[in-house]
Amino acid sequence: MLPFTTTMHKIFTSAALLLGMIWPSHAMCGTQQSAPDSIPQPIITFDDILLPDSCPFRTYARIAPRDMREPIFSTYRIMPFPSEVLHAPATRADSLLPVPGRAWLDNALFVDSLVNVLKQNYMIANPLLVRYNERMLPDPPKRYRAVVDPSRMQIVMMEELPAKSNDPTKVDVDVKPEYWLHSFGAALQMSQAYISPNWYQGGKNALSFIGSIGYGVKLNQKLHPNQMLEASVSYKLAMSSTPDDSLRKVQITEDLLQITAKGGLKAFDHWFYSVALNFKTQLFKSYPINSRQLSAAFLSPGELNLGLGMTYDYVSPSKKFSINASISPVSWNMKMVTNTNMDPASFGIDNGHRVKNQIGSSTEIKLDWKITRDISLQSRLFAFTQYEDSQLDWENTINFSINRFLSAMLYAHLRYDSTTPRIEDSSWHYWQFKEILSLGFSYKFSTI
Repeated sequence: MLPFTTTMHKIFTSAALLLGMIWPSHAMCGTQQSAPDSIPQPIITFDDILLPDSCPFRTYARIAPRDMREPIFSTYRIMPFPSEVLHAPATRADSLLPVPGRAWLDNALFVDSLVNVLKQNYMIANPLLVRYNERMLPDPPKRYRAVVDPSRMQIVMMEELPAKSNDPTKVDVDVKPEYWLHSFGAALQMSQAYISPNWYQGGKNALSFIGSIGYGVKLNQKLHPNQMLEASVSYKLAMSSTPDDSLRKVQITEDLLQITAKGGLKAFDHWFYSVALNFKTQLFKSYPINSRQLSAAFLSPGELNLGLGMTYDYVSPSKKFSINASISPVSWNMKMVTNTNMDPASFGIDNGHRVKNQIGSSTEIKLDWKITRDISLQSRLFAFTQYEDSQLDWENTINFSINRFLSAMLYAHLRYDSTTPRIEDSSWHYWQFKEILSLGFSYKFSTI
């Protein structure tokens, strides 16, 4: 029994010293008293705070039994409430008393504040006794249990994992990081006109549609802030009826397959050292009106551009505006015509060749702007020059969202190519322009 008696004596002695240093004898309602030279006697037990009769909170200040644990520092807070109450003049007693019907709440708040003040004052007065910080607590020791392994006929020690809580308010959610962000969009836009044969102004029936689909993937820069990697593939097809064409009923007005990829390492701020790749071609054959001469086909033409430079990537905090601009002082461009029924010279390729390689510089700027809730703008500018010939493509798409699936679209494409033959009977010369206004269905999905 001696060890047990000695241990209990140490516990009660420590408790008396702790409480005595935290709550000296002068901390009572009324006037303050000077602290005695000897170790003060505690005025707090594990059950009650012994307050004078004049203290307004005397009948409410009860402290539940608490464990004697080693103090752990968390943070310093200014907590004047208990001291203010205990030393309040008698004239303020009425204002400090609990509101009728809310005494239990006032009592709980007062006791909680008082205990926090006592703990903090003790740690301030005895910093050498505070060994642990809340942010730097050591890991608890692991627990093991013996388990019989029938396959090996041995007893093995297995670590006991913490039991899962049965509290319905606490839900264990296994959240996996999203390393790749995806985006998908599809649209089918149509326009139609019917004119009776006896319409007073004349005219002809017309039917056209444009369909587009695109998919993109991008590395999540929240998880990889020093890397940039993205790729996209898109396809657009537009067809219209041709009442004036005696050879075919439908003409292809837009046929574009485009693949882009970009990767880089962060240089500073929003700038990256980057490598950019662009490839575009069409899939179907197209002909001029009332002609059997091919104007375009798969890989006729086909263009591949590879540039080395820097990329500026910025997304606004609201994610309503983003810009991605690549500047490649060193760029390689390859143009090809693989169909033997087409003349490569019409695409700026030298006679006798079907592939043309060029070294120059290129620039690509992509802009995505959500102007309003229902209006958005996507713009892409690509330019390549070898200082003798130049090529520029500027595509703009404005989407007007009517509801979740119905939308209107305005598409405008401005193009400049100095390698194409000059058309003298046209004021456009090397400039080309296409505009489409359509209404139809659309669907978008994005994790970006």
